Amino acid sequence: MLRKWRQWAVEALVIGTIVVGVQLWQARGLPEGPAPALAGTLLDGRQASLAGTVAAAGGKPVLVAFWAIWCSICKAEAGNLDDLSSDTPFLGVAMQSGSDGDVKRYLADRHHRFPTINDPDGRLAATWKVAGVPTHFIVDGHGNIRFRVVGYASEWGLRARLWWTKTFS
Repeated sequence: MLRKWRQWAVEALVIGTIVVGVQLWQARGLPEGPAPALAGTLLDGRQASLAGTVAAAGGKPVLVAFWAIWCSICKAEAGNLDDLSSDTPFLGVAMQSGSDGDVKRYLADRHHRFPTINDPDGRLAATWKVAGVPTHFIVDGHGNIRFRVVGYASEWGLRARLWWTKTFS
């Protein structure tokens, strides 16, 4: 029995190492340290900026999520973003997803409510060196990027990173 447990532990370690390695490879080239500027008009007409969101968060970390209406992985995780945005400082960016009307319709049709800046030409994404979506950043209360996640992100995985950032920043 001990031999079987040892084999499972080794296999879990190998799989975990591969997953972490792939995530690190995907995040290469993304900004680290001080977060780039991020500002624009939310789809509801209010002005928003990362600096303002960080200031309003009172030291809590901020989740910045780049996504697109044409991205199937983004569709799969949109519910996670809804849940997180209800109790977490959040700023979404719809990358190369068409007009404001297109993005508004998409969100309304699916009953998503997370705050979103439209980035029709990808300029904001380029500033953040985002080449693919979804891409998530956890920014601490000082405006520094603490985590970068490319690809599907579970709610609990993002919450764990938010907790870690809040606790150890």
